[in-house]
Amino acid sequence: MLKWRAAARTDAGCQRQRNEDNFYVSPDNRVFAVADGMGGAVGGAKASKLAMEAVEQQWKDCPPPAKDKEAITKWLTETVNSANHSVWHSAEEDASVRGMGTTVVVAVQADDNYMQIAHVGDSRAYLVREGKTRLLTNDHSVVQEMVRAGRLTEEQARINPYKNLITRCLGHEEKVEIDHTPVDLHDNDWVVLCSDGLPTVLRDEQIGESIKDLTDPEGLCEELVKLTIDGGAPDNVTVVVVKFNDESSDNGSK
Repeated sequence: MLKWRAAARTDAGCQRQRNEDNFYVSPDNRVFAVADGMGGAVGGAKASKLAMEAVEQQWKDCPPPAKDKEAITKWLTETVNSANHSVWHSAEEDASVRGMGTTVVVAVQADDNYMQIAHVGDSRAYLVREGKTRLLTNDHSVVQEMVRAGRLTEEQARINPYKNLITRCLGHEEKVEIDHTPVDLHDNDWVVLCSDGLPTVLRDEQIGESIKDLTDPEGLCEELVKLTIDGGAPDNVTVVVVKFNDESSDNGSK
C-alpha cells in the first residue's frame, strides 16, 4: 500500500499583473485540482475560483469513494459538471464577465495505489517515474490537435502563435465533454498537476530532471516554479505535486 504527500504553489509569473490560476487540495489529501481562468483579468480569476469552489463543495457534500473505480469516475464527472455549471451560470447572470471560462484538471487518489484524473482544457497532469516524465492528459487546444494529426511537431507547437487557443473549457457551454485518465501508481512516483504556464517554459523532460535528489513535494513545487520564473514565465504558473512512497518507507505519509 502506498502513502502519499502533496503540496501546491502558484505564482503570477513575470509578465502578468494578476494571477488567474487557482488550485485546491482537499483536507483529507485525496482530491487535487488546478484551474486556469480566461476572459479578462476579472473574468478569468473569477472563473477559476468558481471552479475550485465547486470542487471543494462537492468534496464537502460527498467525498469521493476510496476504492470503487467506477464510483470515482462518476464522482469526477459530477464534480466537473458542477464546476462547469457554476461558471456558465455566473457568466450568463453577469454581463461584466460574459464569455469567461476556465480549464480544469482534477485528480482523486484511491486507497489501492490508483489515481483517476479528469480534465477539460490545456491544464495538464504528468507522471514522473524513475526520472522519466509522461504526460497523462491531452491538451484540448488547436495546436495540440494539429500535433496529434501530424501537422505540427511538438517543437513547432511550442512556438506556434496560436498555442493558447483552447478547443474546450468550462463555462462556455451548458454541457462539457470530460476526458478521464486512470493511473496505476508505484513506489517513488510523482504526479504533477499544472496550468499551462509551466509547459510554456519547461519541456516535459525538464520536469523529471528537476527532481534530482528531491524527496518532498514542497521542494519540487518550489523548484518547478523557480525554473519557470527563471525561464521568463510569460503566464501564471500553478503546480500541485503528489509524492508516493511504499507504506514501509519513512518518507511518505497519507
